[in-house]
Amino acid sequence: MNDNTYVYIITALLPLSALMLVIQVNPYNALVVQGILGAVAALVFAVLGAADVALTQALMGTLLAITLYAIAVRSSMVMRLGVLQNESSQIDGPLMNELRTIMGKYYLRLELVLYIDSQDLQRALIDKEIHATFVRQGRSPHDDPDHAPVYHTATRVRRLYEIMQAELSSPATILTYVDTLESKEVNV
Repeated sequence: MNDNTYVYIITALLPLSALMLVIQVNPYNALVVQGILGAVAALVFAVLGAADVALTQALMGTLLAITLYAIAVRSSMVMRLGVLQNESSQIDGPLMNELRTIMGKYYLRLELVLYIDSQDLQRALIDKEIHATFVRQGRSPHDDPDHAPVYHTATRVRRLYEIMQAELSSPATILTYVDTLESKEVNV
């Protein structure tokens, strides 16, 4: 073995870590692999004698980029669900748990946003403050306790609508897609 074998081994890690980054599905795992890729690149630059480039890669390409990506991923992986304030204590049931499970498969956190009345809730959906609404439909708390309440779920995001339509198994919800560009509803 010659003296440069370690250089070849370290350099071979670069395309390997890049391939690992490309095949990641979970955004958080991709951040970790991105950090590994940046560290390997900085190591390759250092071994090849480019200390200034290695330092720049380590500081800017790895630490700063990973920090900014982590903030972006954390803030963008949220489904904001608008609910009425007077119904917020009654919605933590099997339907909400099923919604959390479905969104979890796509690495989305479910964040509940409370609104005072239904007009504010609808306005928030149209103004794109929230991604979907979750409103109790027609049944009052004094009705027959044997029947589960029915909820109306409206979303302005086509992909969320498709996900919920395909995976939401509960008959206790009516699903609607709202086209915010034209402000009209398409019911299913």
